[in-house]
Amino acid sequence: MTDSETAAPPKAGLRELFSYLREHRGVLVIVLVISLVGAGLNLAQPVMVNQVITAVGEGRALTGAVAVLVGLVVGAGLVEAVQQYLLGRTAEGVVFGARRRLLARLLRLPIREYDARRTGDLVSRVGSDTTMVREALTGGLVDALSGALVFVGALVAMALLDLTLLGITLAVIVVAVVSVVAVSARVQALTLASQEALGRVAAGVERALSGVRTIRAAGATEREEGTLVADAQAAYDLGVRIVRISAVLWPVSGLAVQGAFLAVLGIGGYRVAAGTLSVADLVTFILFLFMMLMPLGTAFNAVITVRSALGALARIHEVLDLPTEEDGESALGRRSTAEKPIEPALPAMVTFDGVSFAYREGEPVLNEVSFAVPRGSTTAIVGPSGAGKSTLLALIERFYEPDHGTIRLDGTDIRDLPRSDLRSRIGYVEQDAPVLAGTIKDNLLLAAPTTDEARSRQVLASVNLLERIEQHPDGLNAVVGDDGVGLSGGERQRLAIARALIGDAPLLLLDEPTASLDGRNERAMHQAIRSAAVGRTVLIVAHRLATVADADQIIVLDAGRVTATGTHTELLNSSHLYRDLARHQLLAGATGASQ
Repeated sequence: MTDSETAAPPKAGLRELFSYLREHRGVLVIVLVISLVGAGLNLAQPVMVNQVITAVGEGRALTGAVAVLVGLVVGAGLVEAVQQYLLGRTAEGVVFGARRRLLARLLRLPIREYDARRTGDLVSRVGSDTTMVREALTGGLVDALSGALVFVGALVAMALLDLTLLGITLAVIVVAVVSVVAVSARVQALTLASQEALGRVAAGVERALSGVRTIRAAGATEREEGTLVADAQAAYDLGVRIVRISAVLWPVSGLAVQGAFLAVLGIGGYRVAAGTLSVADLVTFILFLFMMLMPLGTAFNAVITVRSALGALARIHEVLDLPTEEDGESALGRRSTAEKPIEPALPAMVTFDGVSFAYREGEPVLNEVSFAVPRGSTTAIVGPSGAGKSTLLALIERFYEPDHGTIRLDGTDIRDLPRSDLRSRIGYVEQDAPVLAGTIKDNLLLAAPTTDEARSRQVLASVNLLERIEQHPDGLNAVVGDDGVGLSGGERQRLAIARALIGDAPLLLLDEPTASLDGRNERAMHQAIRSAAVGRTVLIVAHRLATVADADQIIVLDAGRVTATGTHTELLNSSHLYRDLARHQLLAGATGASQ
């Protein structure tokens, strides 16, 4: 179980929701002015109705009063349209701002966070969670803002007409409001749980689709479907609980409207009969009553919508509150490249000095590792599975920080280099290096987008990939699918090496580049590696001696410790583990040839 699964549920309040509105203050001020105008036009309508009824009773002409009333109705409609547009556009801008901040944070989180969280769940926060925030602003706060002024104005007008009837109205409304606020608090908690469940569904779908071939080959389709349906069922159950609460709240608002209307009509009718209230004033009061109750019903809906949004917003802020990689930079590490000049023309030198590291406390992966990679050399790291080989490369890239010890690049502690500067000096090729959906050119120029075509073709030729690409009618603009669909495993690896070489980085890190390749692709990969090594320092993790036999030095790693260092020939004579690796990894031919 990860820390993220055991942590307390995230929370968010109206302060966080309103923080997204700050950059839209200017528009909101305009909307406020428009709302004041709209409220005035709406509130003037019952007054004009009163004038019409009075004129009818007195036998006066109605033309002027009716014309003014029609003008008020049309004007109020136009004002509301403008207000809805401005607030709706603001809501879209708020959501865009939230997504922009969320995307910027997601792409800069420490690697440990990706290890602890599921990709699909993170993706759902950009999609469904931000959508719920928009619904709160358009379907909740927007209507609440426009209705609030009308509500207050109607309240004042009703107080001027008849305090007794107003007191009866408020008594009914207070009961309804208390009920809605009390019940809606449950909606926020349920919405958070529902969004978490939807995040699990998204993560499960992402996992299943990315491994669909493996799932089908294993005959596990129905089992995976059952797991996904169970997650979807959990989201459904939570959604139904939210709907159940909402279904209870709607009758509450309806009862408030009906109850207030009937009470006012009954008592007001009695007072009209008694001669203490005129018919015109009673009709006007009832019009103001409905004018006040309509935004109240909208406010009830807004409470539910905003409560739901706060649950989604809590998930968004859970990610936004996480520190980024850059937040951990030391003061020295934030110095500019001008203060710490880089000489890319020189191959790099790497040293490990007493480095220890654990992904989880109490489970060390590396223990007091020390070695040096001479400038301009090719150094190979070999060892059993789980020895910590790939972790060494991840530490050089500063995906993780060592628990103890120091890693130096050209004599400088890498923690004292800004990550951007450090990584600009490194070409890194992962095991099973991913090819992103797009074109060959998009993938090749990922780290160097301004590289011209001549340089691109030169690098592709150096890894024996140019001829293969030129066979495609679109050349560099040939489209590849997710995970490099359309390229063989060897071609994907060689494209990854070309991507690492395009920027002329002085240090090249290769993580088992020949893993799972057939003989033909392996030979092509060896040639690509030899080309890549020219003028660079190369650190390569490998399990095939055919890949490392010609290395300037080989480091043998076992259980997180360096057990031997030397050339291929020296290690065959001095390291029992190295000889054992050679004997049991189907590399006897390479071993014999080297001897």
